[in-house]
This record gives sequence, structure tokens and C-alpha cells, in this order.
Amino acid sequence: MRMKGLLVGAVLAATAVTPALVSSASAQDSIYIPLFTYRTGPFANSGIPIANGMVDYLNMLNERDGGIGGVKLVIEECETGYNTEKGLACYESTKVKNPVVVGPWSTGITLPLIPRASVDKIPILSMAYGLSASAVGDTFPWVFNPPATYWDGLSMAISYIGSKEGGLQKLKGKTIGYLFFDGGYGREPIPLLESFAKKYGFEVKMYPVPPAEMQNQSGQWLNVRKDKPDYMIMWGWGAMNPTAVKEAARIKYPMDKFIGIWWSGGEDDARPTGGEAKGYTTLNFTAVGSNYPAIQDIIKHVVSKGKSQAEKDRVGEAHYNKGIYNSVLIAEAIRNAQKITGKKVVTGEDVRRGLETLTISAQRWKELGLEGFGSPVALSCADHNGHQPAYMQQWDGTKWVKISDWIQPLKDDVLPLLKAAADDYVKKNAGWPKRTESCDKPS
Repeated sequence: MRMKGLLVGAVLAATAVTPALVSSASAQDSIYIPLFTYRTGPFANSGIPIANGMVDYLNMLNERDGGIGGVKLVIEECETGYNTEKGLACYESTKVKNPVVVGPWSTGITLPLIPRASVDKIPILSMAYGLSASAVGDTFPWVFNPPATYWDGLSMAISYIGSKEGGLQKLKGKTIGYLFFDGGYGREPIPLLESFAKKYGFEVKMYPVPPAEMQNQSGQWLNVRKDKPDYMIMWGWGAMNPTAVKEAARIKYPMDKFIGIWWSGGEDDARPTGGEAKGYTTLNFTAVGSNYPAIQDIIKHVVSKGKSQAEKDRVGEAHYNKGIYNSVLIAEAIRNAQKITGKKVVTGEDVRRGLETLTISAQRWKELGLEGFGSPVALSCADHNGHQPAYMQQWDGTKWVKISDWIQPLKDDVLPLLKAAADDYVKKNAGWPKRTESCDKPS
């Protein structure tokens, strides 16, 4: 049973930094990559598959290729429990080991690390989460959040709803409910949602879910049943997601009008409700499935050799593949940094340059053994996000099925607000340093 697996994971996981299954290597001839993970607590059902995907891809590079550019990767997990205080402790304990990049894996952990990045010379990779405004590279030269911001995601959800109604102008007079984790993560897209409501003439109903109520949402869904919103958008995570899907099915809310952000689209978010969740729809920016040469190499070199914590039949699931995607970004940034600098053992400063000139074309995805796994990615000094498209996946009762083409974000709406938010951040943080970092041209 999945719950049994979570309990076992909770017993085995440590709160201190623990080495993943990799060969040891000295600091002089290795590249250190800490991975902030959460295999315990109320978010573990989401955190475990992501952690497995991240670790397994990097371990595969060690096992198959001897690392990156002939340099072994030293990979260590630090258990945060999705807790900001623990996450900051992980940062303090790992930064002394000269990490080339840090992925906080929590908006709450990301926000206080943003001011530290330029001081400690460690780039922050907050893949498709965190502070949306950090996409503005001129203001945040040490923070990267590809392939899409939360504001991009919200714009895609609104665009998709508009397409179902016959155009965005048809949203006038509609009601859209917003069920969200009541924290930095869930609050992040609200300004854009309110802007869209004003622009297109729809009403927004807010349904905040405090952390303590993630597994008891009867009050929120009683209000949903009373309000009868035409569509529901969910910004959920961890135990909040399967609870919401079950509650939506219980009140017989039309599941094909219940739309989640990409973090609300794991198998364990819909699977507990089974066939009654059929129609539930979420965004995704990676393919689902294991039929890719690189993932088959993970199975061959890592999973089948007992060097993974993932069950073989869970390899290729939605969140596992997001973990792979995150590690692809890290690996490609390291390769890019090696190319730019001519060094094999690169530093955080080098990898910042590698991220800032990162390009993963369709051809490069193919070369990586992941053809069609994600859309092309292109970052720059000014744009640390790329604002790439995502697609809609729908639960068919047993699995996720792709039901749309790639949906482009509404950049004309998003980009000005991102710039305004970046400017506001600078005003609220007196003495925020102006960019002095050099800007490389893509190689």
C-alpha cells in the first residue's frame, strides 16, 4: 500500500544531510549537489516521487557516464519536511561544502534564501515555483525558476478555461473558484488572478486551506457547493490534493471543470479517489511514462541494481518525471558551465553563468534520451524563466492522459506584472544590490 510506503519512508528518512547512493569523491575532483527533499510529513506523497526522480537521474549519470564531463557528482539529500526552519538549517549545513546550486523545493524556503544567494555565490534553482518575479534576471541574477512561473501557470489555466467557453471574452459573468494552500505558495498567483478577473469580467471566490486543514476541507467544499462556481482552480500540495479531489467527487462537482496547477497533478493526488476522480484536470510541463531511453537507463543502472528508493512501477509517474526534469536542468547547467569556463570542476559562480545561458532545444532533449519529454528551454541574462508552455493532463480513472496541445502563457499579461513585482521587491528591500554580474552569450 502507498500509505505503508510513506510510513516506511518516514522511519528511514533522516532530518540531517544524508548521502544518496553515489560513489564517494574528494572535493577536489567532484561536484557537490545537495538536494533538499521531504520524504516525511504531510507533503511526503508529493515529495517522495520528486526526490526519487531527482536522485535517480543524477545517480544514473554517475553510473553510466562517470558523472558530468568526467567529474563525479556527490549528491546528498537533506530532509526538510517542507518546513521553512528545517530548510534553512539544510542550507546552512550544506553551503559550507561549496554546492554548485541549491533547490529549496518550497516557496517558503526559497523566499528567505533569495537575499543570501548573491552573498554566498550559490545559485538558487526554484523549478516552476518560488517567487514569480525572480524570473527577472536583471533584478535577481542568482535565482532561476524555469520552465514557467506560477503566474504563467495561472494564465494557462485561465486560457484553457477560456478555450472551453469559446474565448476569454466569454468569461464575463462567470465565477471561478480558487482553492489554495494558505501560504506563500498558494498566495503567489492571487494578484494575477485578480487582474484577470477585472480584465475579463469574471468573479473570483477564494477558498483558502490552512495547513492544519489540508486533510479536512469539508468547510471549504460546503462553500463550493453553496457558491456553485463555474470552474475551480486548485493550488494544492501534499495531503491537500487527494483530500480536495475526494471532496470534489463527494459533492459531485464536475471534475472536468476542476483544474489544478502542475503540483496538484501527481498520481497519488487522484488515485485514492479512483474512477470517481475521472475528468480531474491539471497542468503538466513534463511527459508522463518511462518509455524514454534516459529513463530506461535509470532503470538499468540504478533501479534494477537496488540503488534507488523508487519502486520500479512508480518510475515514470508524473512527479517522478518532474524530479528528473529538475536534475536535467542542473546537469545541463553544469555542462554549460564547464564549456564556458573550460574547467571540469565548476563552482556555484560558474553554474550561475551556465544557467543564465542554458538552452535545451528539441534536438538536445533527443540527445539526452528524452525526446518530447519537455518543451524547449531557453534562458538569458534578462529572463531566468523562459515562460515555456505546459499542457493539460486528465485523470481517466487509472492514469493521466494528455488532452491538450502545449498551452502558451499569456505573456502580454504576465511579463509587465512580473517586472512591476520585481521593482516592488527592490523598493521593499532597501539597499537591494544592482546587477554587477557579467553576462555571457549563449554558446
